[in-house]
Amino acid sequence: MDPILIVHGGAWAMPDDAVDAHIRGVRAALAAGWRVLSSGGTALDAVEEFDAGRGSFLNRDGKVQLDALIMDGATLRAGGVGCVERLRNPVRAARKILSESPHVYFVGEGAERFAAEHGVALCDNAELVIPREVARLREYQALPDQHGNDLFAPEVSHDTVGAVALDRHGNIAAATSTGGTLNKAPGRLGDSSLIGCGCYADNHSAAVSTTGWGEPIMKLVLAKWTADRVGSGAQPGFAAEEAMLHLKNRVNGHGGIIVLNAKGEFGIAHNTPRMAWATKTAQREDAGVERNPR
Repeated sequence: MDPILIVHGGAWAMPDDAVDAHIRGVRAALAAGWRVLSSGGTALDAVEEFDAGRGSFLNRDGKVQLDALIMDGATLRAGGVGCVERLRNPVRAARKILSESPHVYFVGEGAERFAAEHGVALCDNAELVIPREVARLREYQALPDQHGNDLFAPEVSHDTVGAVALDRHGNIAAATSTGGTLNKAPGRLGDSSLIGCGCYADNHSAAVSTTGWGEPIMKLVLAKWTADRVGSGAQPGFAAEEAMLHLKNRVNGHGGIIVLNAKGEFGIAHNTPRMAWATKTAQREDAGVERNPR
């Protein structure tokens, strides 16, 4: 089986001057994961390389608060963390939960404690904060009206990253990681780290990672919804496009999705103007911010 890796870096109305940076970002992420796959590593090992962390959006209190999930399609084992503030690489902590705990999910201080007990170094939250995001938060908080749905418009970016992979053994895996939305309420969880919402993987159906406005995605359990359609015979490309239509038509949500099955067939779709994405096989590498429907 030839390995395949697909990544995304957020779906929104990306301005022209942000395109090159996003493409460089997804290509760099792709390279990190491909080094694992091309050397015989597992799909699970490859998607572990994808992390939101330093430089993520700040919440209302000016802190980075991270969520992540990783899932193994061969075993259905999964690990997730939510609302962590002292983990530079939340997906690595999530992997420890998957591999070394009978549980699926830890949050907050308990997640940090579990990570530290299992060899994941903790950091000070200030190490995750960068000046660019401090300025962005101050600018937003200075606006006369910070309420309503403006944060959930397609024009507003989300710092979610994700990956799906197929390895030489025919197994698939997925991971999704995020700092959430700018100025989010402390303690708020989006879809990214919730199993079946922002991330899912099952060898019998598909590996899926989503990005976008988390609340509507959660309501539809969209990653599992999409995987089930692949499991029922839909092509991943069609299922991805169907998921974006369902997201918009049912709950007026926006976002993007990457889907991969154990046959190596994949789909990429978004209902926002742009989504950063990249793909790699042994024969070809591609990346972009727009994806034409079928």
